[in-house]
Amino acid sequence: MKSELFTKDQSKDQALINADRATFEMRRGRPLCIVTDDKKAFLAVPTETITERALEVLKEISEKEPDLALTHHRARTLKVRLYTDEIVLVPFPAWHTAETARNLADPSTDLDNPLRGPFAAKREKLAEGVLAAVNLAKSARLLPSVVIVEIDYSKSFHLKEKGTLIVTSKEALNYEIDSSASLKPIAAADVPLENAENTRILAFRSSDGGRDHLAIVIGSPPSDKSVLIRIHSECFTGDLIGSLKCDCGQQLRGAINQISEEGSGILLYLRQEGRGIGLLNKLRAYALQGQGFDTVEANERLGFESDERLFLPAAQILKKLGFYNVRLMTNNPEKVDGLERHGITVFERVPHKFPSNEHNAFYLTVKREKSGHLL
Repeated sequence: MKSELFTKDQSKDQALINADRATFEMRRGRPLCIVTDDKKAFLAVPTETITERALEVLKEISEKEPDLALTHHRARTLKVRLYTDEIVLVPFPAWHTAETARNLADPSTDLDNPLRGPFAAKREKLAEGVLAAVNLAKSARLLPSVVIVEIDYSKSFHLKEKGTLIVTSKEALNYEIDSSASLKPIAAADVPLENAENTRILAFRSSDGGRDHLAIVIGSPPSDKSVLIRIHSECFTGDLIGSLKCDCGQQLRGAINQISEEGSGILLYLRQEGRGIGLLNKLRAYALQGQGFDTVEANERLGFESDERLFLPAAQILKKLGFYNVRLMTNNPEKVDGLERHGITVFERVPHKFPSNEHNAFYLTVKREKSGHLL
């Protein structure tokens, strides 16, 4: 009997690794080929790194004019009509240079160019490869936009021989979920903390070798009772350097103190900076807030959802640690729903509020009024 080259698990790991490589190719600004189950192929470059030379390469290989793919949130900002689901394609004649494409994807110059457009969008149903390309740009923590063109499927084989990475649309679309589901404990150590000396930190990593998440276990929480936990998304500005624009640093240290006072519990530190858009994009959002937009409006002008986080990593880590029933410190109902969707029972929501300051008062108001936080 002929043996298979990969086991089922190895094949799944390979798909994760392939998608992970694709995100790094995106960050390098290199053309990427995406193929679909129905034998379609697309060549894509992230818009924020597109150059005139890359644009010429897309046209030379495809012998067609490429399109600019934007999310609905970004398209609404530019007053583009939304004929297709999730993503719109703006045809080449509407932008026709790499610089214009970059400016349309990046809202930093919106106020300097208030009369741009109007821009037409294609009406045909989008191929899965287009959605996959934009999804990869998000996973790469780039602006969620690509310059993309369909190519003859047979050309994908030639491109692969020349060193272009080929990724399937399914690998790209399932990447974040599959990566989160594959988390495994890698390392652990006792790390005494201020106000919580009996602390052990466990690091978890996915099969693709992606971002490491941490479980900060304080004391010895019993698995047969509802354990007190906090899900905390990393915040470089708030956690590390004391930014006053958010309440993240207060929430992090406050959670550690509260868990320590109760005797035991777990703080899950997830690598989801800026509600999942990454540090660089968070700084872009901060710049937009400086122009008068609130935190939700800023994220959407960039092309993102107001919150791009996944809570599957938190659920996976809790299950690996043997905890299925929790008391969750949060003001965000989405975290409750996110855990329960993935098999964790939230026995109680424990409020987690802190005083505002002159720099974050409006931010907290928006969290309450637009994001439904219970503040």
